[in-house]
Amino acid sequence: MLIGLGMDLAEVDFWRRAVNDPATDVIAATFTDAERAYANSATGDVAEHLAARFAAKEAFVKALGATRHGRAPLTPRLDLRTIEVTRDAHGRPGLALHGDAKTLEKTLGIKHIWLSLTHTAGVAGAVVVLEG
Repeated sequence: MLIGLGMDLAEVDFWRRAVNDPATDVIAATFTDAERAYANSATGDVAEHLAARFAAKEAFVKALGATRHGRAPLTPRLDLRTIEVTRDAHGRPGLALHGDAKTLEKTLGIKHIWLSLTHTAGVAGAVVVLEG
């Protein structure tokens, strides 16, 4: 059963500026060590990979909001590092949840999370479907 759907777009240039700004902590405050390591080691533009991961996190938050349509959120804010973009053995993206995000997964009865990512030089996008 579908219990939530979320979609988000992220500007790659924002993440490109963050990558090149040693004074900012936005990358460390948004991504796990594993996500940063993947973006730095993958082929292509680091900023595109970060933008896609950010879009996935935001799409997940929007999908959570869809489960509560017309009702107050279960939590006022999630640390985006509790939502981690992973890859399976075949390179397909997925989400691993930790902390408060994991608690919400259990509370809402989420059984599977579907994730699709895309990115170009200018924009990255993600779609998240929550299945219960």
